[in-house]
Amino acid sequence: MSERTAPTSKEVSREVIISAALDFCLKNGYNNLGRDAIAAHAGVAKGKIHYVFNTMTQLRRAVMRAAVHRELRPIIAQGLAQGDKEAHAAPEWLKRESLDLLMEQGE
Repeated sequence: MSERTAPTSKEVSREVIISAALDFCLKNGYNNLGRDAIAAHAGVAKGKIHYVFNTMTQLRRAVMRAAVHRELRPIIAQGLAQGDKEAHAAPEWLKRESLDLLMEQGE
């Protein structure tokens, strides 16, 4: 049986960055997600984001997975509208509720 070790600095940074990115997306939109904006929002250097997520694709994938996991419908709806693969992999009921939210906002 192995003991659980404390999270590494990279794992902690990953969670801080994802949380900041989700907060940013809720306030400013998923389509405005970028390294500079997330670095400023998370209070970390842009290089730290690059170190943790090598590419914007990896960062976007992680953010959308977290949005799906946390059932953040506004972000999922934006991902669906942009054709994001992670958003499209969400459960059908969650996609439907997310799209309903998007439609309500458009009225």
